[in-house]
Amino acid sequence: MAGQDTGQILKYFMRIIMAVLLTCDCGIWNAYANAYSDFPETSNELKFSYIDGQLHHRRPRNTDLLEYFVVVEINVSQAVMIEQTKTSLAFVMLPFQMDNNTEITSANITTVCQPNESEYQCVCEDGYAWSYNNCKTYEACGDIGFGSCGCISHIPSDGEGCVLENELPFTDILSEIEVEATSISVIDEMKRYLQNITFPLQLDKVVEVLDVDISTVCNFTDSGYKCVCEDQYFWPCNKCKEYGSCDGITNNTCSCINDIPSDRQFCQRVNEITSDNITCAQPATVPPPTAPLTESPTQSVSTESLSTPTESSSSTATQSTFTLSPSTESTAMPSPNANTINRIINFFSSNKINRITINIYASTPSKSTQSTSNPSTPSKSTQSTSNPSTPSKSTQSTSNPSTPSKSTRSTSNPSTPTPSTPTPSIEPSTTRTIVKTTVIGMSMKISQTYDISLTNQSSTPYNELSKRIESAINTSYSKKITGYEVGSAKVTGFRSGSVIADYTIIATSNSLDFVAANIEVSDSLSTQGLNVTKDDLILSAQKDLTTEPLYPLQKVVLNCTQTEFANGQIKWTVDDKDPALNKTRYLISPDNRTLTVINATEQDSGRYSCIIQGNVTYVQWQNIAIKKRPSINVGEKDHYIFCDGSSLQLKCSVDVGYNIEWILGEEVLMSGTDSITYNHKIKNVNCTEEIFTCRLRDLPQLQDYGYSQSRVTVKISTANALSDDVCHTQELGAGKTNDVRTGVCGNGLKGNIIYKCESRNWKSIENNCVLEVIDKLTSTVESLLVEEIPVFMANLSNATEQHNINITQSPATVQAIVDILSTIANLSKSVFINKPVMEDFLKTVDIIISDNVSNTWSILENKTSIKLLRAIEDISDRLTENGEIYKTSIQLIRATVTNSFNLTSSLPNSTTEIVIPQVPRATNITIIIFTTLDNVLPTHGSNDSRKSDVRINGDVVVVKVDNKMINNISFTFDITNQSLGNPQCVFWNFILDNWDSTGCEVKRNNIGNTTCECNHTTSFSILMSPFHIDPSHRTALAYITYIGVAISIASLIICLIIEIIVWKSMTRNDTSYMRHVSIVNIAVSLLIANICFIIGAAIAEQEQPTLVGRCSPAVFFMHFFYLALFFWMLMSALLLFYRTVMVLSQMSRAKMMAIAFIVGYGAPLLIAAITVASTAGPQNYISKRDACWLNWYESKALLAFVIPALTIVAINLVVLAVVLYKILRRGVGAATQPDEKHALVVIARCVAILTPIFGLTWGFGIGTMVSQKQGIHVVFALLNSLQGFFILVFGTLLDSKVRESLPGKLLLQKLTSSRTNNTSAGTLSTSGLPFLRRWRNVYNVSEANPSSALPSSDSSIGSYAALNN
Repeated sequence: MAGQDTGQILKYFMRIIMAVLLTCDCGIWNAYANAYSDFPETSNELKFSYIDGQLHHRRPRNTDLLEYFVVVEINVSQAVMIEQTKTSLAFVMLPFQMDNNTEITSANITTVCQPNESEYQCVCEDGYAWSYNNCKTYEACGDIGFGSCGCISHIPSDGEGCVLENELPFTDILSEIEVEATSISVIDEMKRYLQNITFPLQLDKVVEVLDVDISTVCNFTDSGYKCVCEDQYFWPCNKCKEYGSCDGITNNTCSCINDIPSDRQFCQRVNEITSDNITCAQPATVPPPTAPLTESPTQSVSTESLSTPTESSSSTATQSTFTLSPSTESTAMPSPNANTINRIINFFSSNKINRITINIYASTPSKSTQSTSNPSTPSKSTQSTSNPSTPSKSTQSTSNPSTPSKSTRSTSNPSTPTPSTPTPSIEPSTTRTIVKTTVIGMSMKISQTYDISLTNQSSTPYNELSKRIESAINTSYSKKITGYEVGSAKVTGFRSGSVIADYTIIATSNSLDFVAANIEVSDSLSTQGLNVTKDDLILSAQKDLTTEPLYPLQKVVLNCTQTEFANGQIKWTVDDKDPALNKTRYLISPDNRTLTVINATEQDSGRYSCIIQGNVTYVQWQNIAIKKRPSINVGEKDHYIFCDGSSLQLKCSVDVGYNIEWILGEEVLMSGTDSITYNHKIKNVNCTEEIFTCRLRDLPQLQDYGYSQSRVTVKISTANALSDDVCHTQELGAGKTNDVRTGVCGNGLKGNIIYKCESRNWKSIENNCVLEVIDKLTSTVESLLVEEIPVFMANLSNATEQHNINITQSPATVQAIVDILSTIANLSKSVFINKPVMEDFLKTVDIIISDNVSNTWSILENKTSIKLLRAIEDISDRLTENGEIYKTSIQLIRATVTNSFNLTSSLPNSTTEIVIPQVPRATNITIIIFTTLDNVLPTHGSNDSRKSDVRINGDVVVVKVDNKMINNISFTFDITNQSLGNPQCVFWNFILDNWDSTGCEVKRNNIGNTTCECNHTTSFSILMSPFHIDPSHRTALAYITYIGVAISIASLIICLIIEIIVWKSMTRNDTSYMRHVSIVNIAVSLLIANICFIIGAAIAEQEQPTLVGRCSPAVFFMHFFYLALFFWMLMSALLLFYRTVMVLSQMSRAKMMAIAFIVGYGAPLLIAAITVASTAGPQNYISKRDACWLNWYESKALLAFVIPALTIVAINLVVLAVVLYKILRRGVGAATQPDEKHALVVIARCVAILTPIFGLTWGFGIGTMVSQKQGIHVVFALLNSLQGFFILVFGTLLDSKVRESLPGKLLLQKLTSSRTNNTSAGTLSTSGLPFLRRWRNVYNVSEANPSSALPSSDSSIGSYAALNN
């Protein structure tokens, strides 16, 4: 392609790749311009490399369309960007059609390079690997297997990255296999076996054997060892001289020496013998060794060349060869994998073979193309040798990766070498001995809390713990277990369930005696602080107990397979629980080999283990996930249409990952993935009802389950389409005003929208749509394993950040995210989390509590925000890694404190300070400061629907301490809204489900901030009232209240003293007696109630919110005695009614007393007791703040006082009206006894005056509960505090008979003359009530004719007669 065209293509692809990697949004053309602003962490040094060669123009679809490979190198400043890029690519739907001529078919991350402690490490992603050249040149981080590695320790200077594993070139491996046998006949059998093999021989998909030669045979004779070379193999001169030649030296070589070389270098081909051995003289005969090196009488050495082709490839690999290199920890070459080694060993398997040793060497590849020649066919007599240290070019082989069977091998004849082929060098390796080895999987259970960091193999906890385990195992097994390969113990990972360490060892057999060794391992680890018992070390293997995808309601069958080394009793566990205990849910076969889950549900997901008893317990396990029940959403089940030829849109949506289809009868109308819409054409005439079905596609095994399909019935509407009360759209069909329909959310969303027909339009009244990406994560979290939390949280935080705007505008999506976070927090309760997980968690929280989401939160219920706060507290309790995390509105600090602690917020517009003056001992403290969480949290409980009169007026601080020894912590909060007042230091009490002030108090309330001190740790903030009373006015009200109550108590005491003095003289008739009994009980009730009021006020002043235990008794007695006050007022009114209206009725004093006390005290006691019983359970008996009184907002317990009190006020007013009516109509008879008439007058006066006063007092009391206006509080304080004084004046002192009965009555008359307006015995002031003036005249008439008075029992009759005259 021309250079100009290439440059244009490069620029074009630069735009595309930048858009995909940096935004991953549908608006791909605008992404490039906004790339840097969207990702501030990304440096502006973006490197692009483009190679236009044969391998980058592939699969031409036509003459004008080519496939390009674009390599993008991105330099970022934070490692988190790598995870963000991975997540972005995961959500890009590929292939992506850019325009009519271009589409992106795939995008993968191949290589990630980041600094380690001392150097860079470049790690390949899954499916990619480093070539052998790079593994050698840049030092592999770990083992090299078959010509490749997954990590190197430097960044390649040529910019090369990892390549696909199936595109790796061949690796030539030269293996020397030493076989120790008991008979020389084994060698002959081996030669015959090799003659019948056609080379190259394909061992498996990745390994083929190019050639096998026997080079050396060492036989033990009477004179010692004789090592004889096979045909075309010779001993070099130095070996002949060192060990002595058996047959003489010819051409500087010999065919036999008298010992086994100590360096294990055996016979070589003649063309591999170096020039150092050209001149060689016959040495003196070397005597054989006095003792054999081994006990085996015969030993042979053969050389085996292996080539590793790939499984498949669409391109032709170059003829360069790549080989293995030594690991970074040892000079020994890593061996092929266990399966390949076993295949090699099978070549030489015999019951006469004692020992097999494999030496592995690798050729350093040349970049030039290797030439090939026809291979020579070895015969029985061939004796050639290959020196492992300097192999000839004949050991190199080439093969086409796509057609391994046609690969050629080069075994050049020594007499005709190919000079054009460069001679590669061979790197020596140490010898590794394998005796029919096998890899054994094991696991170890450590009794400690699982740390999420153990999921990361590069983390410090992972490396430290794995090294301790490997060291203990290697030390014990090498001493205690015969057949264990020293140093082969390798930890492969950690699982939760305490801590389960999975590891492998290499040994000669599965049937090993682990008992003694495991005891030593457990003892060794126990001394290091790891709680491990010998029974915690078991054989373990992750098996496919079942291979089918599992769905709800299916029967799940799990099969356990016994082995030769473990064939004992079988036991099953499900998440470490015995399924045999739940026979309705699980079924176990008689031989225990099969476990069946009956009607599986999502809750049946978990770890299923088959435990087989043996010498050592053998566990086969599998993490089984029952897929979430697919939710097929079609919206409204019944659609109404008009037969007018229009269209109806039938929408169907299902969870991500499922295919669905619309069918009518048996006809498939359309199909698709995730969400489909079928446009149903309606007829103009003869329309009939039709049933459409949306069902899962490609899952016939689920057709019998109800969740696999959902039906929609299309009905004909009888309404008039032109009517003003009809709504109609293609999606919802027809409906009438106030009809409600359910619609399906649009593209990229999951859920429903509720519509209502209003004004001929379907209007949305409820939106339950959740972003598809969040809905997918919601499905995943239900079966999430603890080990999967880090990756899941990274995906959640990235998805939340990428869809920030859409999420913050969707209450349903915010709700779904809170549910996810709550699930993660609950899942984390059994483990420790690390800083990356906490950072992703807070990153998600920061987005959903930002300032622009407050309107969204106002739609959600209070329990959602409380759930979020609970999740934050729970997961912060599991953080173990010290450090700091900063987000826009969140600051987290975790530190180890030894003496004292002080922290000032670093967040914008926040100076919140946390001080812990003293820490008894070193402890870890986690503190999280939120500046916007106050916009989310409620100011009252989740069950309280009232409009709160307080506000959260500062930051919210979460404090978590590892030990509970800290009992003094101070907070200084900034006041967010200066117009609020009356601060309360509170914490969220999850038991009360409300803010609570227990253990917290306000120490300083300055302008701009408030200081709180608390004796515990949790989530703190401050509550302030939006309508607060000025502190100076509050002080004035307090003085008014306490002075007035003091006057009231003194007045009541005086009243009771006066009653005691005048009792005998004032209780001579029944009416007067009952009047004074009532006034005494009214005074006593109010006196006790006032005393309880003072006690309750003191409690409320000390603590806010008020404590139930301390406040409840005071409230109960206040409630009881205030009610008694009103009920005795009721008895006074009823007595007036009885003596004035029911004149013919007669009742003894004893009966009246009994009725009065039952009603006066029995009714209040019953009401108070019922109130306590009905509200004490949920702890809503008393008010939680401001005052020690009956609760109003939560339980409405105050109604138990208000309703009886106001009812009695109404009854008393009705009684007064009836009595007034009777008096005005008939008058009072002259025959009525004067004392009795006087008592009735006083009762009437008390009821007429005190009832309105008491009613008004508690009317204003209710007003103070719902209003903060200062006038209402002042009036209530005055009336409430002076009730006792009113009783003294209007109930006692204004009674002329009482004054006459008191000693020093003249003084009292003088004192009260201004109030009574010269009231005399039996007379009233003319300024009194009219009906009292009328009663005064009647009273004077009766008093002027004392001779006409009747006895007490007939007084009513006399009054009645007088009134009728």
